[in-house]
Amino acid sequence: MDSIAVNTFLFFVAWGVLWLPLAIPLAIFLKWRPGQPIEPAQKIPLLASLYLLAPLVIWGASQLEASSFAAYGMVWRRSLVISLLLGLGLALVGLGLLVGVQQALGWTQLKRNLTSEVAAEVNPPPALVQIALPLLGLALWIGWTEELVFRGFLVNQLHQGYGWVTTAAIASAIFALLHLVWEGRQNIPQLPGLWLMGMVLVLARWGDGGQLGLAWGLHAGWVWGIASLETAEIFVPTDKGKTWLIGRVGQPLTGAMAMLLMLATAGVIWQIAKP
Repeated sequence: MDSIAVNTFLFFVAWGVLWLPLAIPLAIFLKWRPGQPIEPAQKIPLLASLYLLAPLVIWGASQLEASSFAAYGMVWRRSLVISLLLGLGLALVGLGLLVGVQQALGWTQLKRNLTSEVAAEVNPPPALVQIALPLLGLALWIGWTEELVFRGFLVNQLHQGYGWVTTAAIASAIFALLHLVWEGRQNIPQLPGLWLMGMVLVLARWGDGGQLGLAWGLHAGWVWGIASLETAEIFVPTDKGKTWLIGRVGQPLTGAMAMLLMLATAGVIWQIAKP
């Protein structure tokens, strides 16, 4: 095992070890065990405790390597904010087009268009306007943390010994596989989609001249848009909406349309790239 693999492995081990004193009592309190399906009410506290530690672990790694957050692509300046907003806009426009196409083709429909018997619920989902702002804050935090870890620190580590394509492929594979921590085996069908998403986000960093602003915005925009639509339960699939096209419920990256969205986003990034 070479030094790059060892350093990468030790980083994630250190992160996990530091998290255990928080994770174990939280998991017991929330009645969750690794490998079991996880509910949002369980996932958010566990995720928050893990991600709160990420900047500390990366700071420690940067001190050992005589590096900095700026070297990992998180440079706090105006261009980062512009790239962040561009990424958010690109993600939301892409999701809007995806939703529009599925609606136009009859693969999904508005829930309010269902018969009252089918649509009636004791506890109706919250309105989109009620959840959008809180979810935006959560999406920005998740996007920032995951980009700093996977497209920042991890990409820098791997790029010391590999070319861009190999670096992107390995970093994206690790990014995808670590999602199994939360969802277990039921998230396996999403692994190809998560890997492709990781590849697009590495491309976004490259296209943004090494900064993480564009990747952060894309990541946060996708998380925000998908989480908002799913929480508000605005659309439901129809009989015309084949699973292989629109994805499984709660797993949009299992659908061919989401894959096409990732590829289309990569094409746009390639056109606006400024390496």
